[in-house]
Amino acid sequence: MGTGEEMREWFAPAEIARAAGRDLPASERGITRLAKTQGWNARKRQGGRGGGTEYHVSSLPGPVQVRLSMAFPSSAPAAEKAEELWQRFEALPAKHKRTAEQRLAVLATVERYRAGGLSVTAAIARAAGEAGVSAASVHNWRKLIHGVKRADWLAALAPGYGGTGARGDCHEQAYATLKSDFLRPERPAFSACYRRMKKLAEQNGWTPIPSERALRRHLDADVPKAVQKLARDGRDTAKALYPAQTRSVAHLHAMQYVNIDGHKFDVFVRRGDRVFRPCIVAIQDIYSRKFVGWRLAETEDRHATRLAIGDVVERFGIPDALYSDNGRAFTSKWISGGAANRYRFKVKDEDPVGILTALGIEVRWTTPYSGQSKPIERAFRDFAENIARHPACAGAYTGNRPDAKPENYGERAVAWDTFAALVECEIAEHNSRSKRNTETAQGRSFDETFEASYAEAIVRRATAAQRSLWLMAAERIRTSKGNGEIHFAGNRYWAPELTAHAGKHVTVRFDPDHLKAGISVYDATDRLIARAGCFDATGFDDMQESKAHAKNRNAYTRAIREQQRLHTTLSADELARLHGELPAPVPQEPASPKVTRLATAAAQAVEQDDRAEWDEQAEESFSRALRLIAGGQAGM
Repeated sequence: MGTGEEMREWFAPAEIARAAGRDLPASERGITRLAKTQGWNARKRQGGRGGGTEYHVSSLPGPVQVRLSMAFPSSAPAAEKAEELWQRFEALPAKHKRTAEQRLAVLATVERYRAGGLSVTAAIARAAGEAGVSAASVHNWRKLIHGVKRADWLAALAPGYGGTGARGDCHEQAYATLKSDFLRPERPAFSACYRRMKKLAEQNGWTPIPSERALRRHLDADVPKAVQKLARDGRDTAKALYPAQTRSVAHLHAMQYVNIDGHKFDVFVRRGDRVFRPCIVAIQDIYSRKFVGWRLAETEDRHATRLAIGDVVERFGIPDALYSDNGRAFTSKWISGGAANRYRFKVKDEDPVGILTALGIEVRWTTPYSGQSKPIERAFRDFAENIARHPACAGAYTGNRPDAKPENYGERAVAWDTFAALVECEIAEHNSRSKRNTETAQGRSFDETFEASYAEAIVRRATAAQRSLWLMAAERIRTSKGNGEIHFAGNRYWAPELTAHAGKHVTVRFDPDHLKAGISVYDATDRLIARAGCFDATGFDDMQESKAHAKNRNAYTRAIREQQRLHTTLSADELARLHGELPAPVPQEPASPKVTRLATAAAQAVEQDDRAEWDEQAEESFSRALRLIAGGQAGM
């Protein structure tokens, strides 16, 4: 018999006699006589040739069952039934399991008395009396194990086996309606769903309909909790049910991997005449959890990202990899241009090489808003508490949700310089706070953890030439035809060397805060062409103002385009279809005069005399009209 095979359940007297050994009579007649005396479970023979009686294996002594199992393996359905029995048993509470054990003990006593020579009825009566239960109950328990092999009796005797489920007790359509109504994102109450379902059941004649409590119990048993969470609370809530991944950083060293992210503070800040919620772009060392670089800005943009990366590289060196999500500030071509796995935009040959690509920093994209992917998001929760709710921000705190605004919402806005100083101090405190319980800190501060590892780490350092990669930003543009001048950010730049590159694509690097100071121009192979000065400094010298101007201009253009769309409700093709097809033009012959004459010299002379006579008459009429007008004015 192969591993995992199960024995048959029903056997003929001849088969039992062959496996009887010393436990049963060795003849077919003896087996039949003993079966009648002890009341074995019997049935008419199924299949095969001839008739006869078969006896269930549960009626046989244990040793005989073992010998039969070795000689006659059975089919898979019996094993599947046994698996279902035990799955049901394992799902029951301890109280029901104890009841099954008590029933099994009574039936074991019955089998012992039968083996001693008592009939089934006598054995049941005696065992029931000893256990203090009725004989009818014991008979019912024997029905539960009918057709079940001895090893599975405990599972079969558990109370409620084969009990009713929601789909058996409730009308199928009614139950489907209830589940569909309950498993919605609007998260309706079960009682409301039940009332609606019951009303539909009365209208459509759906029966039977169990009680609300019974259906709720059945639904909880039928629909897993995770499915209910997904349907009613969303995917993020369902994902939280899965255990978080434990990711070790003990094998790393300081400045090997860093992660970058942005955070918008829940604080109103005033800068000039603008009031806004500022953002921070911060970079954290993954090994030590120390913040190694950050930039405070009005928005989470590429400029703050570029400068933050530059601060880290210049101060601590070049990391091997940077973990980032796919936000626009971090996937900008100024930052990761040329990276092969950069999917937010198309990678083009003429795109400028971003800072990370030029420095050889591997970019690893992560899931946004995932604290498991980027530990920096855990630290931002500390910023929300220690910075946004600091006493220096009293009256300027906005609340972290629209429905969580404080009573003093909007009373004031913190000055930009004050808030920047607060952020500087709190980040320093965050790094120096002792008794950190991370995997690498083990009671030390993030500063101490970083310094201990950094002192022994091998970190690449940036050269003086590489500093231009983060001090200047790259943009791929086309020079003007003719003299090759460059129009950028409202300014015009030119150098004599640009004439040879007129009408071609070039890369410009510039300081976004000092656009009038000039730009550096590179060709397609990133070789320096010239240092171009600001030829006509009429534009903005602040990149922030240049962005604001471009934003307003684009908004104005969109508004005009929208007005045009509202007024022009019909396209040219639609107008043409309204008028139908135009008829083809019919050529017309010029009309011929009825009388023709030759233009002789005498005729031309007569025509000139007639014209002169008409001119004299017209002049005389005009003079007469003037005299009448003059006479009328004199009489007034």
